[in-house]
Amino acid sequence: MNQTTGIILAAGKGTRMNSSKAKVLHALAGKTMVKHVLDAVSLAGVTRQIVVIGHQGEDVKRALGQEYIYALQEEQLGTGHAVMQTREFWDNKFGTLLVLCGDTPLITSETVEKLIKEHRDNNAVCSVLTAQVPRPKGYGRIIRDNRGHVIAIIEEKDATEEQQKIEEINTGCYCFNQEYLKDALAQLNPANAQGEYYLTDVISYYQQQDLPVMGVTLKDYRELQGINNRLQLAEAEQLLRHRINNDLMLKGVTMVSPQNTFIDTNVKIGSDTVILPNTYLKGDITIGSNCEIGPETSISDSDVGDDVVINNSVVKESTIGNNCLIGPFSYLRPGTKLADNVKIGDFVEIKKSDIGPGSKIPHLTYVGDTQIGKKVNVGAGTITCNYDGKDKWRTILRDGCFIGSNTNLVAPVIVGENAIIGAGSTITKDVPAESLAVARGKQKNISGWATKNNEETKKDKKKEE
Repeated sequence: MNQTTGIILAAGKGTRMNSSKAKVLHALAGKTMVKHVLDAVSLAGVTRQIVVIGHQGEDVKRALGQEYIYALQEEQLGTGHAVMQTREFWDNKFGTLLVLCGDTPLITSETVEKLIKEHRDNNAVCSVLTAQVPRPKGYGRIIRDNRGHVIAIIEEKDATEEQQKIEEINTGCYCFNQEYLKDALAQLNPANAQGEYYLTDVISYYQQQDLPVMGVTLKDYRELQGINNRLQLAEAEQLLRHRINNDLMLKGVTMVSPQNTFIDTNVKIGSDTVILPNTYLKGDITIGSNCEIGPETSISDSDVGDDVVINNSVVKESTIGNNCLIGPFSYLRPGTKLADNVKIGDFVEIKKSDIGPGSKIPHLTYVGDTQIGKKVNVGAGTITCNYDGKDKWRTILRDGCFIGSNTNLVAPVIVGENAIIGAGSTITKDVPAESLAVARGKQKNISGWATKNNEETKKDKKKEE
């Protein structure tokens, strides 16, 4: 069986990023650049992947997890040297080795599939992914013979004036016949100014052995745009977000201003949902159909049902049912769960609470560590006092209860079914079902106090004059 193994080169430091973090761990559209590459390879059907790590290798391993094989390149001595470190993990003599760079996050699974397929269909010992780049600068040029085979890759500094006019460049991505690559790697030597082992020198070795090397041309050269600094990172992210937005719009999502809509890779949105400007959808998100999200809204790692409106609000690690209305200026913190037909109004903060179907928290309220039943109304200015300075405590509001404005619910406390809390109350004890609870100071009216006070004020002012 001709098994394909992916080798992802991720050992470099990335000095020009001017960062304490390994280059391949810099993120765009919610995912590290190396994870973008690994996911493209997985989607192309390559399940066995080797990641070559070096600089901050342990950080890379922690970020990616245990599903990959890791090969350590202690010294970064070139791409050929990096591939050499993976030889102990080759387990199929006649397999295919796919080599990609970990700093090319725009590569697609379709491109990976095409490279592997054409490599196998042509029975090549090596296939090089190339691209036509207008006015290329700094890239190695592809030299082909009259049969279309690649016979050399010439670095720009070594190219003649005529060769520098060639617009077909090397992307740094390859497919190799494993059996032949082992022999070719053994022939590499660091006889160059950098003292490194170049994978491109393998091409020259194959040419000397009269072995066919194919060139597979990429449709859009921007897919293999490498990232060496923050400017290139921003450019790549812009291209990726443009791709994400276009894909969603073609699937039935409306974006009023795509250039001002920022959606991560792992976001799924149903048809006929409208995304308004300055909306940020980050992390793992599912949004249903017929929703309206935004403007000025940020959602991260949450599930949103159908027919939901979220306006000028922040939502984090929450679950929102169907036909909910949220905002403006609501804050749903981690652990919030809204059932269907819930209203969360302006300046409401919810934390680690379950809100039952049909319940309403219209405005100016904090609800934390609370279980709210169905058709509960929470009045303006209500606070669940869930923290005593040491521990968090739960509040339970049963079905149908009504909480008057400016109520303090001092947890732990339970308000029974259909109970009513009078406005301005501080509730410290459980309220039985069907009861009215009022906990506030008795009002006292002092007749004539205002008139007397005003006369005394006037006298004091005359004395001062």
